[in-house]
Amino acid sequence: SDVCSSDLFLFYRRRMKHLPLPPAIILAFALSAAAQTKPAADLIIRNARIWTVDPALPEAQAVAVLGDRIVAVGSDEQVDTWRGPHTPVVDAVGHRLLPGFNDAHVHFTDGGFQLDSVQLNDATSPRELARRLAERAAKMPRGEWLLGGDWDETKWNPAELPTKDLIDAVTPATPVAVGRYDGHMILANSLALRIAGITAQTQDPAGGVIVRDHQGNPTGALKDAAMDLLFKAVPPPSHDQRRHAIERALAHAASLGVTSVQHMNPDYPDIAIYSELLEEGKLTTRIYVAPLITQVDDQVKLGIKRAFGGSYLRIGAVKAYTDGSLGSSTAYFFEPFSDQPGNRGLLSDEMHPISLMRDRMMAADAAGLQLCTHAIGDAGISAILDIYAEIEKSQGSKNNDRRWRIEHAQHMAAKDFDRFAQLHVIASVQPYHAIDDGRWAERRIGHDRASRTYAFRTFLDHGVRLALGTDWNVAPLDPMLTLYAATTRATLDGKNPKGWFPEQKLTIREAIEAYTLGSAYAEFQENEKGSITAGKLGDMVLLSDDVLTIDPARIREVKVLKTWVGGKLTYDLSAAR
Repeated sequence: SDVCSSDLFLFYRRRMKHLPLPPAIILAFALSAAAQTKPAADLIIRNARIWTVDPALPEAQAVAVLGDRIVAVGSDEQVDTWRGPHTPVVDAVGHRLLPGFNDAHVHFTDGGFQLDSVQLNDATSPRELARRLAERAAKMPRGEWLLGGDWDETKWNPAELPTKDLIDAVTPATPVAVGRYDGHMILANSLALRIAGITAQTQDPAGGVIVRDHQGNPTGALKDAAMDLLFKAVPPPSHDQRRHAIERALAHAASLGVTSVQHMNPDYPDIAIYSELLEEGKLTTRIYVAPLITQVDDQVKLGIKRAFGGSYLRIGAVKAYTDGSLGSSTAYFFEPFSDQPGNRGLLSDEMHPISLMRDRMMAADAAGLQLCTHAIGDAGISAILDIYAEIEKSQGSKNNDRRWRIEHAQHMAAKDFDRFAQLHVIASVQPYHAIDDGRWAERRIGHDRASRTYAFRTFLDHGVRLALGTDWNVAPLDPMLTLYAATTRATLDGKNPKGWFPEQKLTIREAIEAYTLGSAYAEFQENEKGSITAGKLGDMVLLSDDVLTIDPARIREVKVLKTWVGGKLTYDLSAAR
């Protein structure tokens, strides 16, 4: 650097003016000039333990951000060259810094609403569920709908579905439609059924079930497409209510180090509010939206293709439903459920007939849109792989970078792992479901099918790309719980401390990579985010403990200290306290 000083350069030119400058001197001076004119970084984080998820430079100590982009990654000394007189410098005090988490599958607005809704997931008995609903109904204006809930009957003894008889007496003037935590069943009271016109004479819709008693009367439990019969009677949220829910969701995501989300089947008003917040500079999480495939014609008419938009808000995917869920006994299997010999599950209403789904997918693919398809049971997954293969055969390689996805991909047939890889399908999976469902899944599908459930290791062994998410609000949005689940597979009931089918565990590095770079790849953004790399967006999270070195059992206790999106601080634990 001494050789590169301006004074020395001038001295050299005066004394040696009759000789040409050596190339090394020219280069040294050029570098020095560049350094002297280099703009100051807008953020420097130093004294950190950085795992970059970039194989070219896996570990680093410091990072600099200029504007919203990373401009330097390396040692403290290397990055300090970007420091100016007014550059904010964060001393990480040796804490672990990672790329921001990218949740590949959320229902973001629903999650925001649930933050303020009645909480039923930890109700350990039907009586407790009824008590909480009575307490909430007593505080509500007469006639306003009581929604939300996320109840889970598997935590009760006996584990029986609730009925309207449980809640009618405590909600006589409040229509109730509270959801099971998997999103595939609701419990309605008699008032709600009456408003919706659902009676003993109402026929089950295609892809749905009205649960009935021995006399054929609705019990109040409605599965999958049958839920729509009731939701048609529920007034939609106002603009202000929807915006409040989204703002709550944004703040919650920032507090957990979630810097990007992929919102599955949003309503169009959700997208409008995202756009509104973006225009106001208040969109603090990057969002990729995938509206329902039933609305595919809208995107086709507009000419929108996959990953259209900017760094904060993009569209260009469609979300389809193949079947229901394991918990609601509506996931579609080749063989019946072990505990329900006459039930193989349900194909969704979108699959009646299957040719309707095929036609919609063909149209979406021809328009250059990405396909993200919910499929949980082995027969449901296989049916979608069949359609994907038909599209590839019919439409060839004109869209050769399709990045088809299967959302959940929970219960695989052994024959389909190879097909997943051959079709380059991404497995968009949610590890927390494994440690939740693992409490009871074998009773429902038996040991053999359960051995191919949430088969993360088998996917990787077959060369299938993983993208991690949570399915929030079905499961908690907290990435630490997802990493804990992926690396331990220890079920929530404490009965599998060494892991439920432990051979399917991921290492912590594999899990983080799938949760950052893997999720970015799943939305065509791996060159923009997913690793701490010069040139990429400055989305990062600082953790209280080093998840790469602590016992995996402790990962769920780790807290987020700070979150940055594009180099801007969106969460600071010390300020939140």
